[in-house]
Amino acid sequence: MDYRLELKNVSKSFGEVHALQNINFQLGQNEVVGLLGDNGAGKSTMIKIVTGYHPPTSGEISFSGKAVDHLTVPKARELGVETVYQERALAELQTLWRNIFLGRELINQWGFMDIKKMREETHRLMTQSMGFTSAAVTPDSKVGTFSGGEKQGVAITRALYFDAEIIVLDEPTMGLSLKETDKLLNFVRDIKNAGKSAIFIDHNIFHVYSVADRVVVIDRGQIAGEFLTKDISLNDLMDKMIRVAETGNLD
Repeated sequence: MDYRLELKNVSKSFGEVHALQNINFQLGQNEVVGLLGDNGAGKSTMIKIVTGYHPPTSGEISFSGKAVDHLTVPKARELGVETVYQERALAELQTLWRNIFLGRELINQWGFMDIKKMREETHRLMTQSMGFTSAAVTPDSKVGTFSGGEKQGVAITRALYFDAEIIVLDEPTMGLSLKETDKLLNFVRDIKNAGKSAIFIDHNIFHVYSVADRVVVIDRGQIAGEFLTKDISLNDLMDKMIRVAETGNLD
């Protein structure tokens, strides 16, 4: 089977510190995988390797069955990896349409920015993908006026618009209200509905369990276990997470 992403025996050391040890991880086509673990477990390091920020010390990274050497941030983006950070990485003082196309502006036949087209596309995305129904929100609305969940929706919609194959969600529910979290989780479901894949990193097991097809637990730089959500109850998964936190293994 060709996975959309596969890590084979990936390790990462920072001097004497072994942040990751022999990580084997797969992300299938049209799959949402939840990545769970305590602070310092290795989640961030693993994601920085997938997105090209850190080279692995050893091991292999493959996209759609093809091994990739010397992965960089631009190369990862070329391969369809987009990250939605908890900071949301949006230009809050800029308009919605500028945020959608920031750094990837549409150009007309004369080589100038096609502002009309970008505003039209933003309006279409607002109504079809982002769920903005209020007349008060337009393509020219400043993103800084949006709620946390709306900002996350903008970031996810932008990733899907630019044909991301893998969307990495890094603690996306951080600081969101219950209502906004619910909206955010619907955006995650939209990723799967669009035929794409996602890695969903979160401290909150409830959020991950509700949208993930599979959960991977990482602890002390190693994969401690993985479970299909359809095969394990939330309570059982919570028990296993507690056991991992206390002992470092599932036994």
